[in-house]
Amino acid sequence: MALDPHKLRLHVFEKTGIKVDVDDPIFALVALNEAVLEEAVERHLARLEGVHVPAAAHSTTPSAAYIPPPGARPIPTSHEPFSRRELRLLAAAAGVAVLTAALVLLGQAIVSKPAGIPPAKLERALQTLDAKTRAAFEAELAK
Repeated sequence: MALDPHKLRLHVFEKTGIKVDVDDPIFALVALNEAVLEEAVERHLARLEGVHVPAAAHSTTPSAAYIPPPGARPIPTSHEPFSRRELRLLAAAAGVAVLTAALVLLGQAIVSKPAGIPPAKLERALQTLDAKTRAAFEAELAK
């Protein structure tokens, strides 16, 4: 089930106040995360189906021993939480996330202009300075 980009865009705006376009590269990260999650869920479901224990197996009689279905593979008993492939996918997702964040920050730095000080506030601030400092500051502003 894929997320609706418009709903996700609205959610981001409601939470952060940031307007995100549906063509923004951040949606590539969302799609990558969905694909990785979907594949991991499918793999784990396949493993769980192979280990399904019928109700009769909970009996205490020896004849109720569990017999795995044909073609079932045993679950590896590794103490590692992630396989090498999963680690590579996680590293790729992390790399995409970092690059996307850098791209967004770079875009904001290029597009946005720093807000200037309103003239009324500047004039009020200059009035609070002593005459010598005010003259030096006005001379620097004139340059």
